[in-house]
Amino acid sequence: MKHKTKTVRRRAHGAAPSASLGLGLVLAALALPLGNLAQAEAQPEYGQIAFKYLGYQDSQPGQDRIKVTTPAFSLMTPVGEQWSVAGNVVVDSISGASPAYHTQALTSMVDERRAIDVALTRYFDEGTVSLGANFSQESDYVSRGLTLGGTYASEDKNTTWLAGLNLSHDSINPSNHITADETKDTQEISLGVTQVLTQRDIMQAIAGFSHGVGYYSDPYKIFDKRPNQRDHTTFLLRWNHHIDATGGTSRLSYRYYKDSFDILAHTLTAEYVQPLPDGWTLTPQMRLYSQSAARFYVDFNPDWAPFPANPPPGAQYYTEDQRLSAYGARSVGIKVAKQLGEGWQIDLKYDSYTQKAEYKFGGGGSPYLDPMTIVSYQFGVSKRF
Repeated sequence: MKHKTKTVRRRAHGAAPSASLGLGLVLAALALPLGNLAQAEAQPEYGQIAFKYLGYQDSQPGQDRIKVTTPAFSLMTPVGEQWSVAGNVVVDSISGASPAYHTQALTSMVDERRAIDVALTRYFDEGTVSLGANFSQESDYVSRGLTLGGTYASEDKNTTWLAGLNLSHDSINPSNHITADETKDTQEISLGVTQVLTQRDIMQAIAGFSHGVGYYSDPYKIFDKRPNQRDHTTFLLRWNHHIDATGGTSRLSYRYYKDSFDILAHTLTAEYVQPLPDGWTLTPQMRLYSQSAARFYVDFNPDWAPFPANPPPGAQYYTEDQRLSAYGARSVGIKVAKQLGEGWQIDLKYDSYTQKAEYKFGGGGSPYLDPMTIVSYQFGVSKRF
């Protein structure tokens, strides 16, 4: 039986959902260099076209699992004097085997996901409004979404208020025909503020809430029945600090996540962006992640093999999916970028991720999980025009 879920592709680093495209629209300002944040509400002077190639491989002791290769194209261009258009096209090629956490035999799977998103932004003296749409499709899952994001800046440009809305509709038709024509609808909102504290410091705080109704079970698992509603609340805090002595910038962030499955997650991220001579930039990164288990998660005891754990007597909901277990993760990575002539830039990024039960903050991780490792790399080239 093939084992495949959307979570494998979307969230390699844990079960807590990541920010939606709607939230991504209003987070864009913080990705800018520290000194350019005040110009975030201005129409970009140049367009940019970029190509990225991502390679991903996860594994357990003695066994490689899922492999993903992802070419992606992006384009952003100003239009007229007050507009810009941005778009991305992504193709995921997925191959490999089911996780071995709750099965003795790994079974092969191959699939491909195609995704596209576009966003139109209107620039005003005091802020921006962005409208976007996204679509992705694979053999058993189709997702459609609409996004709306906006920013509003104070007169001195030191304070920027952020807001985002994301609506998505997913259709699920698993290839094993356990079920058919299932759907999932999600609404997400986010509110936040970016504050320039000093010439060297910027902070950002964003709160988000998501409400989803529909099919959340994994049709490729023998025993998996989850609630048909999942709500989650997130809080994100970021701090960028420019260091005069080195010319570099430290970027620190903390993300809090709590959902109606009773999963509580924390993510700490630290990176340092160091410009070097001749147009080089070096960016090391470290991330710590921890989550508690869903209230209906059932631990698998290896003594029961090859049979899966039966649901507890009288249980309404149950899952053996390790992504809903209690565990922690640590990752380290490094990115090297080089500015070339005539607006060209190339970059290369490598990331190593390890997931273990004992990495959970405060202990208490699910006791029967095998460790998992993920290695990923990314190559990119972009051209400003």
